Amino acid sequence: MKRIAILGAAESGIGTAILAQKQGWDVFVSDMGTIKEHYKQQLDSHHIMWEEGGHTEERILRADTVVKSPGIPDTAPVVKKLIEQGTPILSELEFAHPYSHGKTICITGSNGKTTTTSLIYYIMKQWGADVGLAGNIGHSYALQVAEGDHDWYVLEISSFQLDNMFQFRADIAVLMNITPDHLDRYEFKLQNYVDSKMRILQNQTPQDAFIYWRQDEHIDAELQKRAEGYRPQPTPSSLPAQPGNPTLMPFEDNDFERLGLIFSQMGQHNKRNALAAYQATQKAGVPEDIIRQCLKDFPGVEHRLERVEEKGGVLFINDSKATNVDACYVALQAMDRPTILIVGGRDKGNDYSVLHDIIRKKCVGLVYLGADNEKLHQSFDALGLPIRDTHSMKDCVDACIDMAKEGDVVLLSPCCASFDLFHNMEDRGEQFKSCVRAHNI
Repeated sequence: MKRIAILGAAESGIGTAILAQKQGWDVFVSDMGTIKEHYKQQLDSHHIMWEEGGHTEERILRADTVVKSPGIPDTAPVVKKLIEQGTPILSELEFAHPYSHGKTICITGSNGKTTTTSLIYYIMKQWGADVGLAGNIGHSYALQVAEGDHDWYVLEISSFQLDNMFQFRADIAVLMNITPDHLDRYEFKLQNYVDSKMRILQNQTPQDAFIYWRQDEHIDAELQKRAEGYRPQPTPSSLPAQPGNPTLMPFEDNDFERLGLIFSQMGQHNKRNALAAYQATQKAGVPEDIIRQCLKDFPGVEHRLERVEEKGGVLFINDSKATNVDACYVALQAMDRPTILIVGGRDKGNDYSVLHDIIRKKCVGLVYLGADNEKLHQSFDALGLPIRDTHSMKDCVDACIDMAKEGDVVLLSPCCASFDLFHNMEDRGEQFKSCVRAHNI
């Protein structure tokens, strides 16, 4: 019997374990942290062996295949040992894909992928397709494959997941954009990150589609480089990506007006998201009238330019999903009122200088929210705006309310990861909404 070790016992790890057991693997699940109770119950109900609070390396190193959580870096000690001995290290999506009959619409990009993924899924559901939502959002892809499978899957895929995908092939691939992000995981080299994102088109054939924003400063050039024979170096736990040869379906900003589209969400970046979804669902076979109506009706995504409420003439917007500089930039572009910007968290090698001009244009105050705000002070204090320094969400919202005037907007668009003060991006957004709603202005 083949042995599989699964590192990380959250949504993707539990789904992988259940699918692997169903397919006849000897399964062992290991997590350095504490496994949530409902995940333990799932493992126990399937009689799957698990551990928490550390890794039994001897057992993990005996595995024929390892599936690791995307959040575990190649520098983790047990991963380094697996790399040294040549054990295949896969992502959940790579492992599960051969066991599914469903076609895939796969979305990646530095920004916009969650909105685009959610919109595509919404359109496919309204069409009546048998469709699953998975990847970085929704339920585990592997678990859905194990428990019934679908005709279609809409998958949001991160660069970390792409790094450990080798044979996987997207029927429809969407690359929204490439801007600097997660450089701390890529030796602070932008090209390494770009190479990771471009893996979305690996193994594609001319029968498959590659949809991308043509005005991105990297994608066209990267396509040309690959046509001329460029082969990127994989990350340590990865393998070389097989070049794809898909049918190219680029879109440009002016296509939105040319096509006469109407989208329910604010901002130029959301028009791009709508164009990508329009192209992808058309390729999947959805009728034009359904697509257009869904663009008008789409309710939006939680934690992405989410209107919380308006109090005392001050509008509060939760954009906690903005975990990099470019996401914050496009959020500020969408603001049409004087803005108090909440920024901060765990830095990912960000260059904040690209925000200076738009902050001068849009903002009337800055509130720093982080365990260590020193880099924010170095980056933004010289802009001359009113500044508040906070280290908890309650203090942050109090500071914003103290600074805000009637007609202002308070925008949580932090540029950074959330893990210094919060469990995750969702926790940060939920705390923001709770503090706003609890406050009497």
